[in-house]
Amino acid sequence: MEDTELIREFLIESNENLNRLDQEMVDLEKHPEDAKLLASVFRTVHTIKGTCGFLNFGTLERITHQAENILGQLRNGERILTQDLTSVLLETIDAVKKELTSIEDTGVESGEEYTELLKRQKAMAEQPAETLELAIAPQQPEEESAPAEEFSPAPVAALAVDGRTNSKRRGDTVSAADSTIRVDVALLNRLMNLVGELVLARNQILQFSAREDNSSLNATAQKLNLITTELQEGVMRTRMQPIGNVWANLPRVVRDLATSCGKQISLRMDGADTELDKTIIEAIKDPLTHIVRNSCDHGIEAPEKRLLGGKPVQGTLTLSAFHEGGNVNIEIIDDGAGIDPQRVKASALSQSMVTPERADRMSDRELSNLVFLPGFSTAKQVSSISGRGVGMDVVKTNIEKIGGTVDLASRPGHGTTVRIRIPLTLAIIPGLVVTSGGERFVIPQISLLELIRLEKDKARTQIESIHGIPVYRRRGKLLPLAYLNKVLQVDAAEQASEDTVSIVVLQAEDRQFGLIVDTINDTQEIVVKPLGGLLKSVKGYAGATIMGDGKIALILDVPGIAQVSGVISDAIEAIRSDEADASVDKDSDKQTLLLFRAGNFERLAVPL
Repeated sequence: MEDTELIREFLIESNENLNRLDQEMVDLEKHPEDAKLLASVFRTVHTIKGTCGFLNFGTLERITHQAENILGQLRNGERILTQDLTSVLLETIDAVKKELTSIEDTGVESGEEYTELLKRQKAMAEQPAETLELAIAPQQPEEESAPAEEFSPAPVAALAVDGRTNSKRRGDTVSAADSTIRVDVALLNRLMNLVGELVLARNQILQFSAREDNSSLNATAQKLNLITTELQEGVMRTRMQPIGNVWANLPRVVRDLATSCGKQISLRMDGADTELDKTIIEAIKDPLTHIVRNSCDHGIEAPEKRLLGGKPVQGTLTLSAFHEGGNVNIEIIDDGAGIDPQRVKASALSQSMVTPERADRMSDRELSNLVFLPGFSTAKQVSSISGRGVGMDVVKTNIEKIGGTVDLASRPGHGTTVRIRIPLTLAIIPGLVVTSGGERFVIPQISLLELIRLEKDKARTQIESIHGIPVYRRRGKLLPLAYLNKVLQVDAAEQASEDTVSIVVLQAEDRQFGLIVDTINDTQEIVVKPLGGLLKSVKGYAGATIMGDGKIALILDVPGIAQVSGVISDAIEAIRSDEADASVDKDSDKQTLLLFRAGNFERLAVPL
């Protein structure tokens, strides 16, 4: 095998190991008596060191050799793992990552000498040994193998034969290494594009077969539909990665922040095996890290402050991920001080981000969500961690770019929860097809809340105009409306009769509005195609897709539509707030119920 291929394999394996090593070192600091964990860390560093020597990467070999000496002392019970020692080992991991990046980008090491790091490593290794008797069984010393033997990729065919013979010896148990292969991401992207084209062809055939009275054609079309759906799901699964891959570096982030801020923070992660498309995984990495940093810096209090508040000294930060309705929900929960809505209000007013009238009408939850405004900050001083007013607005923008939403809920003195809702994939999404002005448009289903169809007299009586703004009285509350043909300035000559009004209720940011369209067609799985460079600056559109008849339909950008139409303006909020205040006494004794009958039982009611 050529050196370039050896280096490529080395980089792939080393990066995978280092992602795991960060978390293992943080866990080892908490549980220094865990011999298996220590052995795993030692093996990883030992393997990287040996392969560096084989490939003649001298700098990497020197810094990993010193780290291996320290880990060897820990493994032999000659030294106690302290916070300072952990910091040196984590700094070593950072240096290894930096060198690997340099090798990947340029083919050679960065040229940095790491003099200070090597001095600290040597000082740690040469300190008088502090013995620690671990309450564990003695370990068998690991055999020191030659570097060339540690890293000796074999031909694929040989691996396959070895896997079969080993599986027989192990009773048909196949190891993870034998049952998986690495595939270039470019190939997966190519497969995904081809599946997208197949979905488009499938939609066209289904539309054609629906017009033909041919049972054989219809049966074949349905079979093609099923096979295409299964193939699409299979290819999408190949691009899926567990969200735990994104979370892998967060224990290190929390540990470093807790150390620098003088806090005690415990990190819990639930649902780390929840899978997302690789593109989504890459897009949410930075927003998640920023939210976690904010929770550690602003949320969780210092130990003495927590004691005064009757809380445990150690704060808890919980990451949770789960599937729901074709999307993934991610929650970042801390048990810290929470967000004081009045402090947020005062800060927003002082920075002229909201008007006093609007601020007075906002609920505590709406006030808390002002932290997502560009430039907003309540920090009294700027630190290296946060306080510059840059970040949470970028988090919101980046999440919305991938079709997601972010929301914040907080209780002063109890903690804060940030909820992120994102689609599983960006390539193929479910969408609602509507028409307006004779043109078809697609609304992403993630933004869809409800469909309303008003007939004849109801359309005239229930749609009102307040201060020139059309609104619909929906279950006692005013819903601002926008006409799609007016927002997009499309020809309204073919607009449907005003006797029938179709309203699509949508969610934009933390507010709801209704979009009036001519007709509501059906839901389809659509293949998202990006807009050209000249159209990217046009608000209101998120992309395009090819429909079953071969024609193009534009995909609507719901937040953009809301901004262009003005349905989330302060004037709208003022109308809704005034109307709500006026109707409190009038409707206080009324409740809207959904009546239904279950089997042979009597009628039941569910509050709406």
